[in-house]
Amino acid sequence: MAPQCRAHSYILPAIGLALGIVFSTAVMAQDAQTVTTYDVVTPPSCTNNKGETVRFIDSSGGRSGLAAGMANRDSSGKPVVFRSNYTATPPEFQSFIDRHECAHHQTGDVDRPHPPRNSPEHLMNESISDCVAILRLRDEEGYDQAGFDRVSAAMRNDMAKIGFPEISISSRISNIDNCFTEYGAPQEFVIGILKQRGLLQP
Repeated sequence: MAPQCRAHSYILPAIGLALGIVFSTAVMAQDAQTVTTYDVVTPPSCTNNKGETVRFIDSSGGRSGLAAGMANRDSSGKPVVFRSNYTATPPEFQSFIDRHECAHHQTGDVDRPHPPRNSPEHLMNESISDCVAILRLRDEEGYDQAGFDRVSAAMRNDMAKIGFPEISISSRISNIDNCFTEYGAPQEFVIGILKQRGLLQP
């Protein structure tokens, strides 16, 4: 039976598939009032549901001070993740964004019709990608509770800066906490989603 991921679709933040997750982490030093920047992490391995290797492409585009990821296909039809302004966010969160965007490729979202923004289907896609991302960090990178707490703290901080209400922030964190503590291997989770969607390759 396919694993289920709690979507909290009525209050999850509406973040488009095209943008995936947008996180602002221009951390201001209290005394110096300078913006903290971070080294950019090496992207993870990523293969989509069709067996194609996904490339990660760094960009300085987008809004200044906002780290963003976007899962898509490039002009030649190759699967890619565009990474914008990653120096604006801590490394744990960069890794989360990368895996969230990879999950859109793994679960076939990129090649499916995009559901309307704010729709339950759209929010479910985002919730599933969050779940895959935190499971991969747990199992592949060895994130323990302290690692999870760093991710959730960065998520809370960045979503608050963008302007999401507390109920949306706490619901999203609750969702990834449930995935982190209750679900098995990330690949099993992805396979369950692909089975539900009729996208499992023979």
